[in-house]
Amino acid sequence: MITMNKLESASRIQLIVFLAIFSLSVFSQTPDRNPTTDPFLSPENSALILIDYQPHILAGVHTMPHEKLIQNTLALVETALVFDIPIILSHVGVGLFGAKPFLEEITSIAPKAIIIDRTNVNAWEEPAFVKAVEETGRKKLIMGGLWTEVCLAYPAIEAVQAGYEVYVPEDAVGGANETAHDNAMQRMTQVGVIPITWNVVPAELQRDHARKDTEPAITRIFEKYLFHRKLSN
Repeated sequence: MITMNKLESASRIQLIVFLAIFSLSVFSQTPDRNPTTDPFLSPENSALILIDYQPHILAGVHTMPHEKLIQNTLALVETALVFDIPIILSHVGVGLFGAKPFLEEITSIAPKAIIIDRTNVNAWEEPAFVKAVEETGRKKLIMGGLWTEVCLAYPAIEAVQAGYEVYVPEDAVGGANETAHDNAMQRMTQVGVIPITWNVVPAELQRDHARKDTEPAITRIFEKYLFHRKLSN
């Protein structure tokens, strides 16, 4: 004979199973979109490219505080690492005449990034650079550079003309002065470069809070670099 306690216990188990299934159905992550037709940045269609973040070039930036620019750039690199998207770093004149290389603050956290040394001011005129971009297989390029009006504008414009979508995080780049920076942003947007800010990148790559594999790390990036909270290890 089935007792009342057993009936209540069975009912509780059924309720727990129902709630678990309901929770999974309501809060399961959205399926990934086709990376070739997705209009937004995704981990499958994007690459991060940073050009000439070198000490002597950074010294010529007068459009935003250097520490803030570096912090915003680090947020981009950490985001790329979370989503395992390709990272290309390019500096100029290191082998040619001993220029100081890419900022160690950035290279130290991305040891597997591809580093391209150039002689050309315009990175798109450096065959090794173009080859590295092509080999990522990605058509959406998150591109930053110093200075905005020179080492960023030239390859960004050429990349658009070569069929890529180029996204420039404006708060992670800088120019010699406000006029130079603003003119460069105008020049780029006129040919199709898309201006964004650094925080758009982690938000767009994450896109769904139910993607639990990456959500905690992205939350920490926002807390560290946007809200400036001190985080415990």
